[in-house]
Amino acid sequence: MKLWGGRFTKEENTLVDQFNASISFDQRFYRQDIRGSIAHVTMLAKQGILTASEKEQIIAGLEGILADVESGALKIDPDAEDIHSFVEAALISRIGSAGKKLHTGRSRNDQVALDMKLYIRDEIGALDALLKELLLTLLTLIEENLETYMPGFTHLQKAQPVTAAHHFGAYFEMFLRDRSRLSDIQKRMNTCPLGAGALAGTTYPLDREYTASLLGFDCATRNSMDSVSDRDYLIELCSAMATVMMHLSRFSEEIILWNSNEYQFVELDDAYSTGSSIMPQKKNPDIAELVRGKTGRVYGALTSILTTMKGIPLAYNKDMQEDKELVFDAIDTTKGCLALFTGMLATMKLNKKVMEKSAMNGFTNATDAADYLVNHGVPFRDAHGIVGRLVLYCLDKGITLDDMSLEEYKAISPVFEQDIYEAIRLKTCVEKRTTLGAPGPSVMKRTAEEYRRLLEE
Repeated sequence: MKLWGGRFTKEENTLVDQFNASISFDQRFYRQDIRGSIAHVTMLAKQGILTASEKEQIIAGLEGILADVESGALKIDPDAEDIHSFVEAALISRIGSAGKKLHTGRSRNDQVALDMKLYIRDEIGALDALLKELLLTLLTLIEENLETYMPGFTHLQKAQPVTAAHHFGAYFEMFLRDRSRLSDIQKRMNTCPLGAGALAGTTYPLDREYTASLLGFDCATRNSMDSVSDRDYLIELCSAMATVMMHLSRFSEEIILWNSNEYQFVELDDAYSTGSSIMPQKKNPDIAELVRGKTGRVYGALTSILTTMKGIPLAYNKDMQEDKELVFDAIDTTKGCLALFTGMLATMKLNKKVMEKSAMNGFTNATDAADYLVNHGVPFRDAHGIVGRLVLYCLDKGITLDDMSLEEYKAISPVFEQDIYEAIRLKTCVEKRTTLGAPGPSVMKRTAEEYRRLLEE
């Protein structure tokens, strides 16, 4: 059933019909569409636009349709134009003429705007729950690895010693900001467009604030044209998901490196790895690689919706139908990646001895050797040069700073004494870094306690 057939004298071309239809993807709105319709008729009855009997018939019919779709007793018609026309046609076939009053004071424009907002609000909740689960997994890793030493990197070169807890903490901060972004989006988008009509409201005495309250919105939208043409919140959501995926991709890249034969920092669980069809020794980090690869897919959704919206005049235009498949796919992709990545992380084993040995063999304590000299009265710039010569000496000899004898130290600078060995010991290098945000176990323990409080709020 077409909701707009009266004006037309010819049937729509079959290809045009298929090109125009959205039922193949907007059918996932059926819960939101029915929920919005129930709120709408409840408001219409309150305002005396529908009788109490008509309201009861329509709501009973809509609840029956919802139950039957959920149970599988009613199949969504793939030949329907969209989910809105399917629900209305099913309602009329079940309750008769009362069903024809469902659409009073409403347009498909404000109806689809409502459905999309209700759907996105639900999906933001689902994304937030997945991010929280990932943060809880990260927090466990942080708490278990306060004294797991590893090299910190800049330019992919060993820089200074840190702990695995500190490294994971950096990602915790990223994903915490991701949750904050989702919360901000939900606050901004939580206004109800129903009652805006096609673009100019309606002459019926609707109580839009009542409808908004029934549906859990903070208030009704203030401008009917903006109500039906606003997709800012979808752009914001795609941007937030692109940022989530960027963080997941960076983390995946490190896990892929750490899992390699050259690093051997971690071992991925068999359940989150795959093998090779020809090389029996292979254990590939496919989940991490797929997360890294699917990031571009979510980026594509953001670019596409920005491009779709950039030249559209007010108010509603059919171009805007293109928002749904893009956003649906980006949501599905981000949710899937979050769930799988969390499972991979929770089952990943850290090779702590390998990580510690790597930190010891990369001159990560060179800065601490320079700090030792500064603490003994040597200007930092001079200390920097002295330690540079120490490193050159060690590279020539094939040894580390820890392997040098005191005589070798003194040959380069007489300032060095026996306590240099304690000053550059890996444990010392990390433990004495106790400023806020540093990797020292004492400060990281307090940070982890703060993280747990944040997650419990």
